[in-house]
Amino acid sequence: MADKEIVDCTDYSEQLQYVLRVADTDVKKLHHAEQSYGDSWKKRGGTGAMMMLARKWDRLENQVTKHNWDIFAAAQQDTRPEGIIDDIRDLRRYLLLVESELLIQGARHDDEPDLFIEDRCEWKTG
Repeated sequence: MADKEIVDCTDYSEQLQYVLRVADTDVKKLHHAEQSYGDSWKKRGGTGAMMMLARKWDRLENQVTKHNWDIFAAAQQDTRPEGIIDDIRDLRRYLLLVESELLIQGARHDDEPDLFIEDRCEWKTG
């Protein structure tokens, strides 16, 4: 893992300021969950970890299909505490756990590639 570096975030957009808050909250929530559950999320190996991700995705997919795949509309209409936003948070946190485990295990592609293709003004997805 890279040395700690201080990042100047003063020029970040409002969206990225929220991303920073979300990421910070994720780490705190994962730390709290780890105190109770340890590393039970990977108890059944990679297949179990994948199924954990798939279950969360299935829940999201089931909820948004009722709203013509509009996740924003579905989330606005879902006022339950365990609703869509909760599933999004869980999925994102599980993805963080899986990625960090891959890096711990020595994943070969731990350097972030340039993810923005300037000549097409879009994010690279693969």
